[in-house]
Order: sequence, then C-alpha cells, then structure tokens
Amino acid sequence: MTDKPVAGEPMLILIAGPYRSGTDGDPQAMAANLARLEAAAWPVFATGHLPVIGEWIALPVLRSAGAGPTDPLAEQVLYPTADRLLAHCDAVLRLPGASAGADQDVATARRRGLPVYHDVAEIPRRTQRESV
Repeated sequence: MTDKPVAGEPMLILIAGPYRSGTDGDPQAMAANLARLEAAAWPVFATGHLPVIGEWIALPVLRSAGAGPTDPLAEQVLYPTADRLLAHCDAVLRLPGASAGADQDVATARRRGLPVYHDVAEIPRRTQRESV
C-alpha cells in the first residue's frame, strides 16, 4: 500500500470552502454555501474521483447530539470532523471564499503532503475503467 494514490485509482477529495463564514448564523446563507460546495461534487465525480464534504458528516453528528451548526457544540464537531476526514482523503479541492475552516483544511492537507487543487480542471482525470 502506498501513501499516495496509484495512477488510475480514485482519490477521495475533500471539497473545502465557506460554510458558516460570512453568514452570521443565517440558516439560508449556510444552506446557500453548502449548495455551492455541493455544486462541485459532480465535477469532481466526473473526473473519476469521489467527492466528500465535511458537513455531510458533521451535520448529522450534530443533529444526533440535538445541536445545529450555530450551537456551541458545533466548534467541537465541525473542525474535528474535517480533520478526521482528512486522515482518509487523498486531496483537497479549495473553493473560493473566506473560510477559516477551509484554510485549516488546506494547511492540514499540506502538512500531510496531500495535493491541494483550486480548480476542478487541475484534478487529474482517471483514465482506468472502473470494474462493474
């Protein structure tokens, strides 16, 4: 097993960008930010890789604790979820926009030697056919 994906193998790519940043806790603004993150999921998938967004994991964790993204518990869930998730990711796609959490994801990825992409066009396209 290698530390980096072998050519042709799908990468697990964390999509990082603003979620709570700039929303002042407004649920509609956070939903719009999540929609922007999710809009990158198909283009990443279309390159032959698997996209993941930290909030896809963190938000159900918060809900199961009876909390939401603006509750104090969110600080103990959102960033740690992304950090734990990055231990399994092969790369990060950093979307535009101010976000301390996304900047932290990028710093963590770089410390771990993972590639950080700023545009889907930078992500290597898989050429190997998937087995069905």
